[in-house]
Amino acid sequence: MRRNIIIIGMVFITVAGCTAGNSLTGQSGQKADQQKTMVKPQFTAGPPALVYQTRNDYRNNVPVLLSEDKTSIVSYPDPKDISINGNYPLPDMLENGYLLDNRGIGLRVAYLSMTYAEYAALPEAPSMDALMKMIIDNDPLTEMYNCGNRQVFKDVVNDLNVVIRSEKLKEVCKVVKN
Repeated sequence: MRRNIIIIGMVFITVAGCTAGNSLTGQSGQKADQQKTMVKPQFTAGPPALVYQTRNDYRNNVPVLLSEDKTSIVSYPDPKDISINGNYPLPDMLENGYLLDNRGIGLRVAYLSMTYAEYAALPEAPSMDALMKMIIDNDPLTEMYNCGNRQVFKDVVNDLNVVIRSEKLKEVCKVVKN
């Protein structure tokens, strides 16, 4: 009888150990699956997937690009080009406060006090002096990453959110500003 109890006890311990092992393997298996599904950026020709954060919420403000010394505007949109089929190229919201550029910003981006809707309603672009006076932040970026050619992603927003959730943004993408 005592031998049967010992055998039953050993079987119970073995089964419990196997179940615990499978549970742990399942958890690490999920991590492995997440890493398998994480997109590896390809830095080829094409539009870049720029992921960034700003000091304040400028999602609705028109971006312009400044010269290296930030004393002049080197690129700005025409009001006729700011709307695509009635939609504005606002950045996509990503997890943890990150944004995905849809306009073509860069490291020397600045934001105007005008929203996309206000700017699109203008009959023509303001003068360079007027645009310079409209700048509300000429150093808005706190972080920026180049995650490669955005056309490589199957679903750029979801794929980048996987990278952000895994806390691998700095490893997977090129740091532009940190």
